[in-house]
Amino acid sequence: MRTRAPWLLLAASLLAAGCVTETKLQPLPTAQTTQAGAAVIEEQGVRLVADGDAWRGTPSSLERIVTPVQVRIENQSGRPLRIRYEVFTLLGSSRFQYSALSPFELADESGTAYGGSGYGGSGGNVRMSVGMGFGWSSGWAGPPFATGYYGWRHRGGGIYNPWYDPWYDPFYRPYSYYWDPPEPLPTRDMLKQALPEGTLDTGGTITGFLYFQDVSEREGRVTLQARLVDARTGEQFGTLSIPFDVRS
Repeated sequence: MRTRAPWLLLAASLLAAGCVTETKLQPLPTAQTTQAGAAVIEEQGVRLVADGDAWRGTPSSLERIVTPVQVRIENQSGRPLRIRYEVFTLLGSSRFQYSALSPFELADESGTAYGGSGYGGSGGNVRMSVGMGFGWSSGWAGPPFATGYYGWRHRGGGIYNPWYDPWYDPFYRPYSYYWDPPEPLPTRDMLKQALPEGTLDTGGTITGFLYFQDVSEREGRVTLQARLVDARTGEQFGTLSIPFDVRS
C-alpha cells in the first residue's frame, strides 16, 4: 500500500475550513514570454514554454489543491530527450524543492480528494468537496433540493448526511438545485491533459500539465526547473529555469 501524501491530507483540512485560495504562477516582468503570456526559455536546442495560469479543466478548483503548470517542450537538441516527472521541480524562495507528481499520486488506496468545500470520511477514505452540499443518493440522504455545508460519506450504496435534520434545514434556499457528486482525483481531464512520460526524439514537440504540491502557503516566488537528460546515455546536458511570482 502506498503512503498517503501528508500534504494531501492538509489540503483536505484546509478546504473543509474554506481557507485555501487558488494559486497561479505569473512570469516575472523581465521574463521572455509568448504572445499568449506564457514564459519561455531555450537552451541546448531545447525550448520550454510554461504557463502557470492555463488550467481550464475539471475540477475547476484544482488550483486550490495543487499547482498545475502547463509545459510545452520542443526538442531540437540532436539528442533524444528523457521526459520524466522526476526531472521537473519547483524551487521555492524558501529553498524548498517541490517535485512534479504523477496524477495517480493525488489519490491512494485509502484516500480520494475532491475539488470542493465540506469534508467527511468513512472507512478510511478522505473526501473533499467544494461549495454547497446537496442531498443526493440512491439510498437516503435527505430531500434532493436541501442545501447546506455538509460532510458526505457512503452508506448503503448512497451518500449519507449525518447532520441532516429533515424538519429543519437552516441552509435551505427556494431556488436550490440538484447536486452532482464531484469526480474524484485524478479526474479524466487531469489524466488526459497530463504531460506524458517517455522519450522525445529530436525534432519532436510535446505538451501537457505538470502537477506540483500547492506552494501558496509557503512561497512568494518559485523557479520551474527542467533537467535535460539524454534518453540514451542518461547524461544531463543542461537545465532550463523559469522564475515565477506566486499569486493567490
